[in-house]
Amino acid sequence: MDRKEKSAKILSIINDYKNSSNKDLVMVMDHLQEDFEFTKNMVLKGTEQIDRIETTYNMILKEYQKRMNPNDNR
Repeated sequence: MDRKEKSAKILSIINDYKNSSNKDLVMVMDHLQEDFEFTKNMVLKGTEQIDRIETTYNMILKEYQKRMNPNDNR
């Protein structure tokens, strides 16, 4: 079963979960767990990237402000 077929089957099971077999429910739960972990990791990586960008921006801003106000010892 290719990825597109598997996705279609999973959506079908989700839409009719009350009438799906336990085997199908386990397959969906496994897929959802994998998707959850993947998404969580992407969010964490994105958060780390945002933090690095903010830190770099603040460092550059501080240098810029120091140059614009050389008598102000920040």
